[in-house]
Amino acid sequence: MPVTIAEEHPLTPDLELLFQRHTADMHADTPPESIHMMDKGALASPGIRFFVMRDAGRPVAMGAFKRIDATHAEIKSMHVLAEDRGRGLSRAMLEHLLAEATRDGFARLSLETGVQPTFVAARALYARAGFAECGPFEGYHEDPNSVFMTKTLR
Repeated sequence: MPVTIAEEHPLTPDLELLFQRHTADMHADTPPESIHMMDKGALASPGIRFFVMRDAGRPVAMGAFKRIDATHAEIKSMHVLAEDRGRGLSRAMLEHLLAEATRDGFARLSLETGVQPTFVAARALYARAGFAECGPFEGYHEDPNSVFMTKTLR
């Protein structure tokens, strides 16, 4: 069975390990006031599309985007299980999110990520995909622990 990516409900029971690991990573070296992750209940809100990558049926990655306005969305909760990293799954999930956001008519996709060493690979992935650093957007403010990035889609 190949690796698949599909839109799913974030409260699906077999996604618990993904959420536990994502939460642990976010809290590992980021001060609590600088953690901007959404929990699984918040990811079930209207205006958010949530995707799961499965390898032979096993959930190995997740990613979502949240509508900010008619032309702008934000990537949220992108995570690949540590034991599945190094296989290009993050790139595949990001490409999927970009394609879906474009299909949904968004002209811009932005994100907030950390400055800590934990986030070096993520920042490099986003930069390779054409994201550029920008100022805070939609409810964020300057934060020495945050990097804001954006990409024009069309």
